[in-house]
Amino acid sequence: MATAIEGLAALLTVAGMAYMVLALLGSRAFVAATKRARESPEYAPPVSLLKPLKGVDPRMYAGLASHCRQVYPAPFELVFGVHKLDDPAVAEVERLRDEFPGVAIKLVECPQRLGTSGKVSNLVQMLPHASHEHIIINDSDIFVSPAYLAGVMRCFRDLPDQKPVGMVTAPYIGRTGVGNRGTTIWARLEALGISTDFMPGVLTARMLEGGIHFGLGSTLAMTQSALAAGGGLQPLVEYLADDYEMGKRIAMAGFRVELCGEVVETTVPGYGIKGFWDHQMRWARSTRDSRKMGYVGLGLTYCVPWGVLTVVASGGALWSFTLLTMAVLARVSVALTVGVGLLRDDQVLRDLWLLPLRDCFGLLVWLWSFAGDTVVWRGESFHLRDGRITRV
Repeated sequence: MATAIEGLAALLTVAGMAYMVLALLGSRAFVAATKRARESPEYAPPVSLLKPLKGVDPRMYAGLASHCRQVYPAPFELVFGVHKLDDPAVAEVERLRDEFPGVAIKLVECPQRLGTSGKVSNLVQMLPHASHEHIIINDSDIFVSPAYLAGVMRCFRDLPDQKPVGMVTAPYIGRTGVGNRGTTIWARLEALGISTDFMPGVLTARMLEGGIHFGLGSTLAMTQSALAAGGGLQPLVEYLADDYEMGKRIAMAGFRVELCGEVVETTVPGYGIKGFWDHQMRWARSTRDSRKMGYVGLGLTYCVPWGVLTVVASGGALWSFTLLTMAVLARVSVALTVGVGLLRDDQVLRDLWLLPLRDCFGLLVWLWSFAGDTVVWRGESFHLRDGRITRV
């Protein structure tokens, strides 16, 4: 039995290192594609940005203002949606109007609750107020560069002998310590995971699957016609991973989904351990329901924890330490290549020493995600089944 455990742990470590090689190759392929896209002619159609709001977060106004500072040659507008006009976010929208009088800004009251997801319910009611064929949906805390719109819209250029582009999505990093709050270790672990675990997984899937076939909530840019062909927003009001489903349905409708080179930022709250665990479990179980087979294989990617288990199972044999060292080097190579080189996330260097702890938690979350179907979202508990959520 001991020999079998030792052999299995070593095999899993090697499998994890093989995945790291694939992640590096996926990163290289994405860099090449991004370079080609940036060298292509400009494409700048008018755009409507849809941003559902609820309450005020520490970095929300800075994120909203960054969307108003776009260097973009065509008209664009911001459409904000709130459930009620007494929401504190309304004051921030008025502040934007005062600071950026030249930007077209609309505020839409969305009184109906069409399903479990308040965000998607708002989006359904906001969409008729969008003036343009091209729309972008992203969260209220997303912070972008002045070249964001130009970089995203350029990807909508049709290429010869390829399907038309129906959606463009974007990579992102998690920013910690926002609003002068203390940066907890749990927030740092989550941000580190986004840049060095989640995004390498996206790039690997892109390479292996010949493109991506889902959306990332950091940016969901699409044409209204592609969205309608995918069934529209209404069917997504009960889904937890509405961003994933939106991209998946647009891809199934015969459109291409592109991952652009514009990296955006989201804000990671100053979690305690419970908040961190609840958020990680929500992500994990959402991914498990969305990509069932791929999620099972996710357990193979944690080469460092499996390498540690190999050392323990072998009784500290010299060869096991060699294998663990190779696993650590492979893991650090991916973290630096994707997190620092591609995403330009300076926090990765600060928190690189936390990488083994992050991976151990990642493996634990992966294992525990199969133990139930409950997720916590905005302080409420829900049952998750086949991507849909119902209140407990």
